Amino acid sequence: MPGRNNNELQGVTLLGNQEVKYHYEYNPDVLENFINKHPDNDYFVKFNCPEFTSLCPKTGQPDFATIYISYIPGMHLVESKSLKLYLLSFRNHGDFHEDVVNIIMKDLIKLLDPKYIEVWGKFTPRGGISIDPYCNYGKKNTKYFDLAEKRLFQHDMNPEKIDNR
Repeated sequence: MPGRNNNELQGVTLLGNQEVKYHYEYNPDVLENFINKHPDNDYFVKFNCPEFTSLCPKTGQPDFATIYISYIPGMHLVESKSLKLYLLSFRNHGDFHEDVVNIIMKDLIKLLDPKYIEVWGKFTPRGGISIDPYCNYGKKNTKYFDLAEKRLFQHDMNPEKIDNR
């Protein structure tokens, strides 16, 4: 299978660009996508962002997390450098943990129209408690809608050992 042609890379402007501007305020406009060459295949794409930061909307204190994003693409994939810059844009954004994961998911749904997506934030403890919100979405009237319900209901049935905090 040949590599990607310029038409398939249309809209990818950040990758390889040495003059990228970094945004430290929430900026979904930085997100870019490209064509999925395998839309008939069901496969997961997973991103792990272990250095995510945002701010508490009440105190302004920093919140640190690992953000996990997994999705089954439809016609488009997210370009990873744009995703990195997008996640960086939360650095000075004040929102609760639960809001952050839902905002990320909704922005990616708008950009990609995926078959299925889930976002899980594992925030480090503050005040002796950690918060790990999880959200997901599956396209209505498809098997992915059923998958979303099943994964949501079974999401934390076997919680992992928390030894990395």
